[in-house]
Amino acid sequence: MSFRRTLLAVALGVALFHGPAHASDADIRLLAKQATEAYAAKDYVASADGFAAAIAAGGDEPALFYNAACAYALAGRREAAFDFLRQATVAGYTNFTAIRADTDLASLRADARFDQLLAEAERLQQRRTRMWNSTAFVTPYQPVLDEDQRIAGLSRLWSEAKFNFANFDLVPDLDWDALYASTLPKVRAATDTTAYYQALRAFVAQLHDGHSSIILPAAVADQLDAQPGIRTALVEDRVFVRELLDPALAATGIAPGMEIVAIEGQPVKAWAQAHVAPYQPASTPQDLAARTYERALFTGPLDRPVRVGVRDKGGRTRDVALPRMPSKAFDAAFWGGPTFEMQMLPGNVAYVRILHFGDRSAVDAFEARFDDIAKAKGLIIDVRENGGGDSGEGYRLLSLLTDQPFRTSRWRTRQYLPANRAWSRPEGVHAGEAGEAMPDGKRHYAGPVLVLTSARTYSAAEDFVVAFDAMQRGRIVGEATGGSTGQPLLFDLPGGGKARICTKRDSYPDGREFVGVGVQPQVAVHPRVADLQAGRDTVLHAALGLVNR
Repeated sequence: MSFRRTLLAVALGVALFHGPAHASDADIRLLAKQATEAYAAKDYVASADGFAAAIAAGGDEPALFYNAACAYALAGRREAAFDFLRQATVAGYTNFTAIRADTDLASLRADARFDQLLAEAERLQQRRTRMWNSTAFVTPYQPVLDEDQRIAGLSRLWSEAKFNFANFDLVPDLDWDALYASTLPKVRAATDTTAYYQALRAFVAQLHDGHSSIILPAAVADQLDAQPGIRTALVEDRVFVRELLDPALAATGIAPGMEIVAIEGQPVKAWAQAHVAPYQPASTPQDLAARTYERALFTGPLDRPVRVGVRDKGGRTRDVALPRMPSKAFDAAFWGGPTFEMQMLPGNVAYVRILHFGDRSAVDAFEARFDDIAKAKGLIIDVRENGGGDSGEGYRLLSLLTDQPFRTSRWRTRQYLPANRAWSRPEGVHAGEAGEAMPDGKRHYAGPVLVLTSARTYSAAEDFVVAFDAMQRGRIVGEATGGSTGQPLLFDLPGGGKARICTKRDSYPDGREFVGVGVQPQVAVHPRVADLQAGRDTVLHAALGLVNR
């Protein structure tokens, strides 16, 4: 049953594709919603007829056919159940394992047609797998890949982006085919797998999209992305040590508040622009700056310490050699920590820091502390370090801040029809309407709310900020967000790596763009060097003043 609920959510949560329309997308969703409600009430005849009506109105989402089959089976209408189940597999639902296990279809299992249909579903699934996820590209890591493998990987990356990337309009001067042609010699010349993957990273970085990137094999990551346990900050166009993630580095004399002035004998910005920025998949200038100077500045081989020039608060400079951590260990330290932190600030203001929406832990913790939060004069929610996760978790948090339904992002994706290209017609766009989320209904914090953002606010965290902004629940304080969200398509590359290509473009409910731009704060506040070196949080201090004003 849990599987069926997932399908029901799919049917209700997207704008459905359809052919010659008999009804609007909203009408189809309404029919599906009514059918779902009838299913929940165990009125299976009404549910089945409702899903059938949604299909007749133009909906062809596989979930509609599958749900109709399940409801008809429960209603005892076997012929109709088989008919819609067959249509579900043709429409694209071929998870034969789930079909076999679904208790809603128990009444069909004794019929010989059930096993025949499962066999056909398995054949269709295998055919689709060969078409879109062939194992031909799945090869294990080797220190050196042969030339055919290297070219095949680049070609797959080029083709997946050419037909699936959602944001080519944001890079209007990019000639993707010409870039592919100019990258071929670099891929052929790559002397080992590390050099090959570095070439792929430079290639995909030209899409200028944070949700389109290369995922390195572990052995390559330790050659390219190992770095010392330091968190840096770009403040007033200068780079500073913000935190030591590895306490052992204190023995080198490096400390928070010191300025990074050089790397390997080169001025820090010259080093960063030559060795770091060209490989960063970033959606906006602020995103690129954050990735270059705050996330990947010291990347390099694990077995080679990095020589860093630092300047202390007194103006004295010296070089320190910093050992690098394995890439996986660095990521754990960089992204680790409690997902939820809360403290009461002066003036009875609740401060909540949400590190990510990757699981339910942060919002569960918010709910557990809701009685304390409800007593606060104001609430500050800090998502400056929130790299994303599940947008639904962000909406779950927002549901506690309102007593009214609220709208979430709109979205769109490319709709490529081969015949239109042959007829010299332009490519189409499929647009999904803004979603609607409901209030919690039991708990409602009604006090003033401020949300703190930065360029490191990303993905699902931006979806959260967009919905917060659109519902006009409070003010955004800080800096523009990273400007990148969407639905990546994940696929394999030779040598054990993977790639992601963004397939979906989100916007505000009213259509305003934030991908490639960033969500803009109503109150712009930028960190200051003096505050960083004194251990003060410029943005939080400003937000606290706004609440207590």
